[in-house]
Amino acid sequence: MSDILNLKRILAIDYGKKRIGLALTDPLLTFAYPFETIQNNKSVLVQLKKIIEEKNIIKIILGYPSREDGKVSRLIPEINNFKDKLFKNFKIEVVLWDEMYTSKMAEKIVVDSYKKKKKRKDKGLVDRNAAAIMLQEYLDSKE
Repeated sequence: MSDILNLKRILAIDYGKKRIGLALTDPLLTFAYPFETIQNNKSVLVQLKKIIEEKNIIKIILGYPSREDGKVSRLIPEINNFKDKLFKNFKIEVVLWDEMYTSKMAEKIVVDSYKKKKKRKDKGLVDRNAAAIMLQEYLDSKE
């Protein structure tokens, strides 16, 4: 039983100015699932610390927005700063991962999965599903 508790996971972060979508791997590091959405506020590092400790996180995949037109997203400097804070605070490897189209794919998943309009408008659902898509892409690239 103690071996199960020691299994490690990877955390994916879909960074946004207001909200941060989170996804986790299963303990065997084979599939990703949406976990939760947290507010991007002063307590974000405290919230992440709790998750990292509770879920035994060994690596963080951080969404890095690219654009089809080749221009740099205005969020890039903020994400680079956030990456530095994550590494400085948690001493865990942080991998930047191209998140192009993950939000669009996540929107489709939410629309297809929830019949109630109110639930479909929950942007937090999109954020954590985008993180899960990104994390699954990362896992699939390692096979």
